[in-house]
Amino acid sequence: MKKILVAEDNDSNYLLMSYILKQNYEFFRAVNGKDAVEKALAEHPDLVLMDLRMPVMDGLEATRQIRKQLPDLPIIALTANAFDNDRIHAREAGCNEFVSKPVSAVACLEAIAKYIGK
Repeated sequence: MKKILVAEDNDSNYLLMSYILKQNYEFFRAVNGKDAVEKALAEHPDLVLMDLRMPVMDGLEATRQIRKQLPDLPIIALTANAFDNDRIHAREAGCNEFVSKPVSAVACLEAIAKYIGK
């Protein structure tokens, strides 16, 4: 089963993501950007769902740091700020895809499937 790192500081958002993912994927959580970098490098997930607004280190910086070590790891940005500028910054940081919050289960699963299958 494919393994997904969910970088999400908000408990209710993580609960929603776990509900969406539980049928098809193994998953584990990082609660801030620094934690996400450490877990991505240690656990080697198949994909990262990266909240862009987190404490300690934001998702953009975490993505940049992960990219230095794991350039081919798919990273999907998750954010409530769905402005074009946010999409541009996410792409520049190294995100492969962008899913807006509140997250639609269908949109999220389709984005994941593009990179690691069902």
